[in-house]
Amino acid sequence: MAEPVGVVGATSLVGRRLLPRLVQAGVPVHAYTRGAPPADTPGIRWHRLGDEPAGGAAAPIARWVVLAPIGPLASRLPWLHAQGARRVVALSSTSRFTKSGSPEPRERLVAESLARGERALADWAAAHQVSWIVLRPTLIYGLDADANISTIARFIRRFGFFPVLGAATGQRQPVHCDDVADACVRALDAPVSNRAYELSGAEVLGYREMVERVFESMGRRPRVLRVPLPLFRAAIALARLAPRLRSWSPAMAERMNVDMAFPHHEAARDLGFAPRAFVLGEADRPGATGLMAPPTALRRRSP
Repeated sequence: MAEPVGVVGATSLVGRRLLPRLVQAGVPVHAYTRGAPPADTPGIRWHRLGDEPAGGAAAPIARWVVLAPIGPLASRLPWLHAQGARRVVALSSTSRFTKSGSPEPRERLVAESLARGERALADWAAAHQVSWIVLRPTLIYGLDADANISTIARFIRRFGFFPVLGAATGQRQPVHCDDVADACVRALDAPVSNRAYELSGAEVLGYREMVERVFESMGRRPRVLRVPLPLFRAAIALARLAPRLRSWSPAMAERMNVDMAFPHHEAARDLGFAPRAFVLGEADRPGATGLMAPPTALRRRSP
């Protein structure tokens, strides 16, 4: 039987796509969540994070995937050591770079937290002879459960249009959650270690083009409204009254004209990463269900 894998943040979007992959590969999974854990299922044993004995797991778990926010990971590193961790794959974000110079203090704190978490993992791993890989996805989307493309799709469904600032030509590379989960599996056994990889989608799109693609995937004619910055600021202030849109900020609008594309050729070379083109399938549109369903065959295109 394959060695077990521990997954922290197992109920996250990527976690829900990662677990079926591991089970299908015959890998026993120990899934950890901060909330009430679901009932065990074949191949998956669930745990509430923090309920484990102080002495560590009864049977050491050498391989781990950490999908919980990497910023606070430093506080969990002694716990991972107690569980027998020898290899850690951790999810970070390209927001480490794109938000570092944001005019919004909250966004700069996000970038600082990501960088701090990555450094803490690298320093701890070096001190304990643990191998590690950090994966930095761009805009993760999929299954109507992300905070990026799904937010755009819900806005379109509700209002029938989408506002952009200026020409909205800033480059984007949305990456599907299935492709990120696939990269996590590959990173667990990759011969490389102790380095970070950017994970981006196969297509480089202008922000407006990306929005138009969302319209088309929903069977709607694109209605993109160019809005001046003062009006956009007022609209965002109003939109943030809705719980799902509280994370919106004027800085997000201004980044619509900033290139945020990241090459993924190193991940393709070392991890066999082969992301799909940006297409919202039926399961990715508003109202999608079945997040725990087994992953379907992925369409592959060269980056």
